[in-house]
Amino acid sequence: MKKQLLEITDPIHDFIRLNKTEHKIIDTPVFQRLRRIKQLSGAHLTYPGAQHTRFEHSLGVLHIASMAATSLHAKGIMSNDDIQNIRFAALLHDIGHGPFSHLFEEVLQRKKQISHEEIGKQIILKSEIGDIITSSGYNKKLIHNLAVGQGKLQFMNEIVSGALSADMMDYLLRDGYFTGAEHAKIDHNRLTHSLDVYGKKLALDSSALVNFETMMISRFQMFKAVYFHKTVRSGEVMLLEAMSLADDELGLSSLDMNEYVKLTDEVILEKLISLPEKNLELKAAKKIANDYQNRRLFKCVFERSLTSNHNLGKKNLEELKEKIAKKSKIDPNQIFIDTSITSSIPLTPSKKESKSVILTKRESKQVTAQEIPISKIPLVYSMSRIMNILRVYTPANNRKKVEIAAKSVLNGLKK
Repeated sequence: MKKQLLEITDPIHDFIRLNKTEHKIIDTPVFQRLRRIKQLSGAHLTYPGAQHTRFEHSLGVLHIASMAATSLHAKGIMSNDDIQNIRFAALLHDIGHGPFSHLFEEVLQRKKQISHEEIGKQIILKSEIGDIITSSGYNKKLIHNLAVGQGKLQFMNEIVSGALSADMMDYLLRDGYFTGAEHAKIDHNRLTHSLDVYGKKLALDSSALVNFETMMISRFQMFKAVYFHKTVRSGEVMLLEAMSLADDELGLSSLDMNEYVKLTDEVILEKLISLPEKNLELKAAKKIANDYQNRRLFKCVFERSLTSNHNLGKKNLEELKEKIAKKSKIDPNQIFIDTSITSSIPLTPSKKESKSVILTKRESKQVTAQEIPISKIPLVYSMSRIMNILRVYTPANNRKKVEIAAKSVLNGLKK
């Protein structure tokens, strides 16, 4: 690896060290833009400390991924070049994120089925970031593939995105720290040093199973306390609705790359609150954006936990919405049904994620392995059953009517 030149102070990892090429990458305008995209979209309206961004998260993922790769290098599994490729991929894994992170991505997916990984591909391959990588002697296409989980070696993909990924470890630690939630207790040092490779897949020494279980439990607890907190989601539902209503006017889902990389949270919010009131949709989008900015949030009037295998499709949700609207005599455009399986929840990554973990045990020169479905880990299984949640939101002035109607319509919904 190249000589380390830059040392960045970080509240999660103390110090994050970057080499000259990585320093050049983070100093590009397209990477600096991540400083202006919050990691948790609208969570700061509920947790005021949640002001952290995709910028510092990307640095944190590089740090943990480097720890994991260095551990595997010490075991003779990875080369120095492999470590550098992993560091680049980890640094750039979120480079394609748009404003409000996963929320903007959901708007794109509704219209064009585009993910932030696809946009990231264009940025890595066609921007100055790709030129910097190439000039340093590395393959930008290989790095892009690793960043989105499509590299040739599965275990290297899983270091960046997977059940044992640096991405998950950093976002749980960082989100827990900045929200003040006490749930994100992860021993990432033990986990990264216990990594192994078995059958071309990332594995974990069986002695660290308890640390993996702790991380999974932390993930579920953060889901309930932060990612799907009813007030956090209220703000996010509002942003989604405002951006969707204004999409045709602002062309959010049809921007070219040069325009896309200029977008940040504040740029989009300013566009929304400055919309012309040419029709009812734009008027509604503008009001929602203004209410969001001033924390006049939608009210949650109904909540129901469903079984983990109960998946309500878009058509079903629209039908339920119409029934609630009819019963409450409220405009259906004033009623919003939210579910915990939506793509804008961080717990539901767009990247392909491992559904099992391989546990290894080394004795003398022999290695034995056991692959366990994550869902079969007792504590994980018991908690996963309460994660399929349906909620109904509406503006405060409709609260009582929609609450009564929602209870009437949805209390009979099969669990």
